[in-house]
Amino acid sequence: MIKLYPEQLISQLNEGLRNCYLIWGNEPLLLQESQDHIRKAAEQHSFTEHFTYTLDNHTEWDEVFSVCQSLSLFASRQTLTLLLPENGPNAVMAEQLVKLAELLHPDILLILRGLKLTKAQENSSWFKTLGKNGVYISCQTPELNRLPQWVAQRAKVMKLTLEAQANQLLCYCYEGNLLALTQALERLSLLYPDGKLTLHRIENAVNDAAHFTPYHWVDSLLSGKAKRAWHILKQLQQEDCEAVILLRTIQRELLLLLTLKRQSTTIAIKTLLDQHRIWQNRRPLLTNALQRLTQHDLQLAVHLLVQMELRIKQDYGQSVWPDLETISMLLCGKTLPESFFNASRH
Repeated sequence: MIKLYPEQLISQLNEGLRNCYLIWGNEPLLLQESQDHIRKAAEQHSFTEHFTYTLDNHTEWDEVFSVCQSLSLFASRQTLTLLLPENGPNAVMAEQLVKLAELLHPDILLILRGLKLTKAQENSSWFKTLGKNGVYISCQTPELNRLPQWVAQRAKVMKLTLEAQANQLLCYCYEGNLLALTQALERLSLLYPDGKLTLHRIENAVNDAAHFTPYHWVDSLLSGKAKRAWHILKQLQQEDCEAVILLRTIQRELLLLLTLKRQSTTIAIKTLLDQHRIWQNRRPLLTNALQRLTQHDLQLAVHLLVQMELRIKQDYGQSVWPDLETISMLLCGKTLPESFFNASRH
């Protein structure tokens, strides 16, 4: 199986079509664009009929199989697109997909589209059978560290010259919102026909339309990135995110950090992370936070959370966003005046 990012797909399609494409991820723009690219390439190879089925408990599998079996001497080549449920195929669907794999032939091009690929699905017989001679395209929203590369590639395809600082600003303003980012690039290409995107031009033309979840905020706190944490917090506030959701999210993380901090005086951090079954991708973040923050820092943050909790319960209309900013600064290693904590006691 060939594994690609969406920006590598066109090159692969130019090399030749495979009989099966598995496109998986949480980013609607990348999923749709990948599907469109595959269909367009297929049409250039005389695949002129397209069939699409959304798989559920009522799917007529005989109808799906008949698409693969109905070819006559004069019939056209066909693409068959199957849209999987959010949690992937159930046992019945998995069994039918294995049967389908046996019916595929050079005049059928199969596109499987799903949202989330688990390890169990990756090791399943249907995935291995269909993917054996296929291409897997990961359509996840790019993480911040890969986003500049994605933007640069997109700009290049659009014949735009993008300064490094201009790229950084676009990433800052549109992180987590690829559709808005793509639309911004399209607007900029119309505004500036010479295709030169400088920092100055971008500053005059873009809006801050980044999209974040509370988990982005928590990750920035664990990393000690104060400016990023502040930016995310402001965006969440503008999007009317419930402050109490942020409170609950950081509460869980803080209590875990306190427990790990206390236990780390006698037990190695790696052993603790194993014992608490912390996911591998979260371990560097937690390790960073444990090394940066003292037990006193963590206790202060918990104290602030308790005060916020009380205020929310006593006066639901009172804003706790300033306190969330205070916690952000504290957990990012900023030294705060005593007045910050005194204020929270009244």
